[in-house]
Amino acid sequence: MRFPALLLLIPLLCWAEPAVVIRATELKKDPATDAPTVAELAENAAVDAVERKGGWTRVKTPGGSQGWVKMLLLRYGGPGTAKAGDTGLSQMFNVARTGTSGTTVTTGVRGLDAEQISNAQPNAAELGKMASFAATKEASSGFARRAKLQAKQVDYPAP
Repeated sequence: MRFPALLLLIPLLCWAEPAVVIRATELKKDPATDAPTVAELAENAAVDAVERKGGWTRVKTPGGSQGWVKMLLLRYGGPGTAKAGDTGLSQMFNVARTGTSGTTVTTGVRGLDAEQISNAQPNAAELGKMASFAATKEASSGFARRAKLQAKQVDYPAP
């Protein structure tokens, strides 16, 4: 009885996330900038994200090509939609499929277009949280003394 139940899970392990390339890029054979180029992908090209490895995502194109692109060049879903893989169940299948949960922490603006950025709204709670990490002048000076750092005046460069 277990074997038939496992067969039902196989399609979930092969599942891919639909995505769009946010700007023209090269589809690489391996997850490295110096890897051979398999194909050129145009801006807004539709792909299916299959696997993640470091800062790279293996994708398949509708034409059947597959290779690696930098993950920051992909946008998943549309505005306001949750990216597949955000649920606990999907993360469990990502772990089974790729060895990772699919959760990635990045710095930058990933997959947002100019309109979304221009319409961004501030989050007062997060701003307050960020402000709580600020160091006081006294704390900074104390750290500098303990580390035996010396103050040095640096002039701004002329325009």
